[in-house]
Amino acid sequence: MMSENRKLAAILAADVVGYSRLAGADEDRTLARLRALRSDLIDPTIAVHKGRVVKRTGDGALVEFRSVVDAVRCAIEVQNGMVERNAGLPPERRIEFRIGIHLGDVVEESDGDLMGDGINIASRLYSLEVGLASKPKPATQAEPIVAVEPRATLALPDRPSIAVLPFANMSGDAEQDYFADGMVEDIITGLSRIKWLFVIARNSSFVYKGKSVDVKQAGRELGVRYVLEGSVRKASSRVRVTGQVVEAETGRHVWAERYDRTLDDIFALQDELTMSVVAAIEPSLRQAEIERVKRKRPENLDAYDLVLRAIPQVYPAMPDGAAKALPLLERALNIEPDYALAHGFAAWGHEILFARGGAHEENRLGAARHAQAAIANGRDDAIALSLGGFALGLVAHDRGAASQAFEAALALSPSCALTYIFGSVVMVFGGDADRGIEWAERALRLSPFDPMSYAPWFSIALGQFHRGDYEAAAAAARKVFQGNPYWSLAHVLLAATHTQLGRLDAAKSAAMRVLELEPGYTISGMCRVFDIHPSIAAPLCEALSAAGLPA
Repeated sequence: MMSENRKLAAILAADVVGYSRLAGADEDRTLARLRALRSDLIDPTIAVHKGRVVKRTGDGALVEFRSVVDAVRCAIEVQNGMVERNAGLPPERRIEFRIGIHLGDVVEESDGDLMGDGINIASRLYSLEVGLASKPKPATQAEPIVAVEPRATLALPDRPSIAVLPFANMSGDAEQDYFADGMVEDIITGLSRIKWLFVIARNSSFVYKGKSVDVKQAGRELGVRYVLEGSVRKASSRVRVTGQVVEAETGRHVWAERYDRTLDDIFALQDELTMSVVAAIEPSLRQAEIERVKRKRPENLDAYDLVLRAIPQVYPAMPDGAAKALPLLERALNIEPDYALAHGFAAWGHEILFARGGAHEENRLGAARHAQAAIANGRDDAIALSLGGFALGLVAHDRGAASQAFEAALALSPSCALTYIFGSVVMVFGGDADRGIEWAERALRLSPFDPMSYAPWFSIALGQFHRGDYEAAAAAARKVFQGNPYWSLAHVLLAATHTQLGRLDAAKSAAMRVLELEPGYTISGMCRVFDIHPSIAAPLCEALSAAGLPA
């Protein structure tokens, strides 16, 4: 009689949607594709996330993981890999997986097989809604069905750390959300300029927007000692802001305050709030350090509003959004001609249009002009300096000036994730793979949930490609795709890494997607626009050419 052992395990159960239909249409092709997927995608991904295949069930499998986090990450990576592999195929030929994950008791027999309710529940989760089921629903691609999905706990950094959560908009007017969000962003930027303070970036803090937040949980997930939360109530010409700083581990209130001001005093209010937070965390901080938190702001609130409205349009880094953002930024600059942040985002908008919108000379000149203005007028604004340096490095090909701008930004704001993000891209295009990867990893630590995480992953992928570690480059390229699937450069990286790993069908599919997103793309045009260093340009061009992209 076989012995058995009861234990807690995370079980992933998966099979192919409509397998009988696929096999009936072309069994040999379907089996060949499944074997290729197992060897190229599924088994390596399971191994990376420390999984163990318990059994295969024809078109499916049962896999054991040590944690639900590993199981979920594996499922998401497989599903996103399938999006890439199914690109260009008609729906009736696509292989799509449905995946269920359950954490529960299982019985392990002496031969390694698993049995029990934990297995049965994972298998039945296929037809349930994500989380708690309300009605049957087939799982769609890239949507693993999970029973539990905790975020990992991050270690505290070696200096005081804080996250500023989105302020609640108490105005009863959804249109004023941008106003509350803008206040929080300015507070984050001000705090980030304090050298001794580790500040979580705005985009990571904002994953909690609209949610009921447990401060202790947010502190663990973001890896910070303190959390600032608050609310904004705006009515007519007046605004009331309340804020409180809580020690995340204990829930102890460190500081709380309410501010009532007229709307024309909003920037003084932001400075006052920021200085109060700093004083609460470190009472012995010298007054000179507090004064450094202050930064220039546009005198007219309308210019500030326009920039806030433009920023979401440029974040995806594609021409359609940039074309919508630039008129807003030009209007802001008509009101405040020396507004450094508006110049910085205008420089990025022109860079996007030049790099992926036809390489028009007017956009190259516009990017350089606004970049220089951002640096000249933003000597106390780390984000403006970073945006200016990025545009100068990429399209003006002045990497020396770009480096100076990045270093100046970090001198002001050592916790500015955008500086590390933009700097890493300039570095890897310039052939400095090691430093580019280092800066990208630093950006990901400063802003672990950043919607712009596709950019540092791009730097890591290109840097690893430069080093010749194509497996690492491919893994990072998948992260780029997951972060921004409509960014043409994500598919450029996928095409190159697939080629180097001998996956020519996948490489050609990625190349087709590049041309769908950027019809005018050419390999030589990309190298010319970014002035890619010869040491990386040579192998990259060779791989892209083999994938079928036009020279």
